Amino acid sequence: MKVSLVSLGCSRTLVDSEVALGSLKKDGYEIVRDVEKADIAIVNTCGFVEEAKKESVETILGLCELKKKGRLAAVVVLGCLAQRYGPDLQKELEEVDGIIGTDSYGHLADLLRPIKEKKGKVLAVKAKPRYILDENSPREYLTPPHLAYIKISEGCINACSYCVIPQMKGAHRSRPVESILNEIRNIAAVRSLSEINLIGQDTAAYGYDPNDRSFKLPVLLDKIARLDLVPWVRFLYAHPAHVTEELVEVIARHPAICRYIDFPIEHSHDAMLVRMNRGVDRARMEWGIETLRKKIPGISIRTTVIVGFPGETEEEFKDLMDFLKETCFDRLGAFMYSHEEGSKSFQMTNQIPQELKQERFNAVMAQQQEISVEMNRAQVGRMLAVLVDEKNPNEKGIYYGRTESDAPEVDNQVIIHSGQALKPGGFVSVKITDAMEYDLVGDFEGTR
Repeated sequence: MKVSLVSLGCSRTLVDSEVALGSLKKDGYEIVRDVEKADIAIVNTCGFVEEAKKESVETILGLCELKKKGRLAAVVVLGCLAQRYGPDLQKELEEVDGIIGTDSYGHLADLLRPIKEKKGKVLAVKAKPRYILDENSPREYLTPPHLAYIKISEGCINACSYCVIPQMKGAHRSRPVESILNEIRNIAAVRSLSEINLIGQDTAAYGYDPNDRSFKLPVLLDKIARLDLVPWVRFLYAHPAHVTEELVEVIARHPAICRYIDFPIEHSHDAMLVRMNRGVDRARMEWGIETLRKKIPGISIRTTVIVGFPGETEEEFKDLMDFLKETCFDRLGAFMYSHEEGSKSFQMTNQIPQELKQERFNAVMAQQQEISVEMNRAQVGRMLAVLVDEKNPNEKGIYYGRTESDAPEVDNQVIIHSGQALKPGGFVSVKITDAMEYDLVGDFEGTR
C-alpha cells in the first residue's frame, strides 16, 4: 500500500515525520512524495499557535476533498493537533480515518492496520505522551543528504504561561548521550553529512530530568565534536536561563561547533518576563549575551520575541524596542501573541487588540531590518566560508548556501554566482559583492 506524508510545523515535527515514515517503510508500505499517488495520506500537524492550527486544518480539509473524489482511500491526522484536539477533530472531521497523537511515531504501522484493512477508524491519543526515539528508530530522511536534524530530548522543562507544548509533548525527557552519539554514527555511515542540528524544545535543558537534575548539553557537545564526523554542529533553542559558563566554553573550544546560538529572550522587561513565567530576568539575559560575545568573538546570536502579550504596556514595548536596538541581535524572529486555550495566559485580563499586536510586530521587524542591512553591508568585500545547500533550478550558475551564522530554514542565505558546477553539501569560499535586507550575494572563489 502506498502512503504519503505532509509534514507541517517545525524541525522537531520533521524528525517525527521521518520516524513515522521509517516505521511504515519497515512494515512494507511504499513511500511516495506525491500525495495524489498515495492510498493513505498522513498529515503530521502543528498545534502550537493559531496560524499553525489553521494551516493544519486547511491541509486536512484539502486531503479530505481528494478522498471524496476517490483519489485517496484514507486520511490520517497525526501529531500535535491530534494530541491537543483528538476527540473534537474526530467529531468535526468525519472524513478523517485516523486521529493519532504524539506518542505513536514508532509504532504507526500497527495503528494504521485497521484503516489499511478497512475495519474501522482509529483514535489513539494518550493523555501523557512518553515516546522518545532512539538510535534504532528507522528514519526516512526528508532533508538534503548533507543535512540532518538530531532530536536530543522530548517535552519541555519550562512552563511559559503562553505555551501549551507540555500538554502536547509531555514532560521533559532526555535521550542517553550514547544513543545520540550512535545515531550520529549511523547517519554519517550512510549520508555525506556537512551539518547536524541538535533540536529539542529547549536544547540547553538537555539532561535535566526527574532522575538526574543536571544540565548535560556541554558534555554532549564535547563528545559529538570529538567524534570528528561532521564539519558543522549546531544546536537550536537554548533558553537563556540554561546557558551556562560551561556551555559557552565548550562552544569556544571546538571549531566544529558553529559560532551561533539560538537564544530566545521573548521580552526584555522584567515585569513581562514574570507574566510570561520565563524563569529568567533581564540581568541574566544580559550576562549571557555579554559572556557569549566576550568569550566567542564573532558569534552570531539569534533571538525571538513575542509582542502583544496580555498587559504589555507602551512603556514595556518601548523597553523591548530599546533593548533590541542596543543589543543588535544578528538574527531575529518576532511573533504576535497567540491566545491559546489551555495556556495560563488565556485567562489573563488586558488582552491586546489584534491591530496593536500587528503594529508592534511591524515596528520590531522594521527596526531589525535596519540592523540586518547594516550588518550585511559590513560583509561586502569579505571572503566567507559558505555551505552550498542547493542549485537554483531556473537560473544557470546560481546557487544558495549559508554561512556558519545561519541555521537552515529560519535564517539568512548567501546567493552564490558561480561559473562552475557546485555540489550541494560542499564548502566554498565566496567573496561578498552585495547585501540585501537579509541575504548576501557573492562570487564563488574556490572550494574549501
